[in-house]
Amino acid sequence: MHNERPVIMIVDDNVTNLRIAVNALGELYDVLTAPSAAKMFALLERKTPQLILLDIEMPEMDGYQAIKLLKSTPETRSIPVMFLTGKSDPESELEGLSLGAFDYISKPFMPQLLRKRVGLHLTLNAQRCMLENQAERLQEQSRALQNFNSNLHRMVAEKTAKVIELQNAILKTVANLVENRDSNTGGHIERTQHWLKLLIEGLEDYGLYEDQLREWDMNLLLQSSQLHDVGKIAIVDSILNKPGHLTPEEFEEMKYHTTLGVRIIEQIEEEVSDSEFLRYAKVLAGTHQEKWDGTGYPNGLAGEDIPLPGRLMAVADVYDALTSARPYKKIFSHEEAVRIIREGRGTHFDPVLADVFERKADEFAASQVRFKDVL
Repeated sequence: MHNERPVIMIVDDNVTNLRIAVNALGELYDVLTAPSAAKMFALLERKTPQLILLDIEMPEMDGYQAIKLLKSTPETRSIPVMFLTGKSDPESELEGLSLGAFDYISKPFMPQLLRKRVGLHLTLNAQRCMLENQAERLQEQSRALQNFNSNLHRMVAEKTAKVIELQNAILKTVANLVENRDSNTGGHIERTQHWLKLLIEGLEDYGLYEDQLREWDMNLLLQSSQLHDVGKIAIVDSILNKPGHLTPEEFEEMKYHTTLGVRIIEQIEEEVSDSEFLRYAKVLAGTHQEKWDGTGYPNGLAGEDIPLPGRLMAVADVYDALTSARPYKKIFSHEEAVRIIREGRGTHFDPVLADVFERKADEFAASQVRFKDVL
């Protein structure tokens, strides 16, 4: 028995735009087209797609009116909508997202980028469905536990372990999707998770930022660090795997991985009831490229306006980038990396964290040896 292909519905009053989108997606998905919102609703009576690509500027009923009707109707409100439109101003994008669209792509678009974003959403949607199914099973099991009070604590502990195992599996799957696309950063996720752990241990050893650390679930924070680069999954291959320095334009596109990562995690958050580990992941994805002096991205935060997890990840991320092979740079030695981070104290890095890193430098060096031995 063959698996049915996902169904994508494209709604646009321009026949040329429909043809381009069909050509971009037709090899991977079953594509339905509609030249108007009215035709779309007629099609929806017979077929429910996994995704709707919706134009905004259409006669009779525009895309904004159409999505309002989609989201107000029980039979269609759960169908994800991506706006695919010639309106590229920020106000239009904000309006579309506020009405319930999960993404907004301006025309003309790159077919490859459209395929990446559609594929990313479908992958994440499958992960959400798996999590929802598991949550339903756990709820049924929880009701059954009420009949076995004598074993309650043991059984709750077992179920908690399974939830954590599930979270880890989902995180690892998504993280691997990112890392497998980026041929330049093999092992980066595992190593940065370890560097982050060493830095947090340093804060604990020296009694620094105690109030904040006391409020954290360290296991969830470390697990969630695997998603800090999740936004790279939608960066085009020609930029992500470029064997050389990026042009200024390419770097601007690469910087988008931070805000896209936040958006991806927010989409998952909307579908789960308890998402503490996703809240950590969102902070790490959105702030690990900020700098202490305010020259980082995406928001130019400075000093303690940058959340502490993001400041920690900045040190871990840079250390790993410096001491790892890249096609556009040499590998820096551990000693050179220590010097560079020391020089970034108070500019790139939180001075407190730069000092902790230097105090823990021997442990970083020992771990580098162990990682190389594994390779």
